[in-house]
Amino acid sequence: MKGIDHHKSKFLLTHREREVFELLVQDKTTRDIAGQLFISEKTVRNHISNVMQKLNVKGRSQAVVELIKLGELKI
Repeated sequence: MKGIDHHKSKFLLTHREREVFELLVQDKTTRDIAGQLFISEKTVRNHISNVMQKLNVKGRSQAVVELIKLGELKI
């Protein structure tokens, strides 16, 4: 059980946050992402906002740059 917890904490993003940002870097709009993931646009914005808070950045593009630097996101 301990190994699983360690593995989980290795990643900064939740599965859903990762899905949202992977679509974001493909130049998808909030509406596109919401439709593709079957969630509301508000939920997409919440995921983006949560990631920006985790990274302590002010914008989506800054979040993307940080996630790439951290190896959390590939483009």
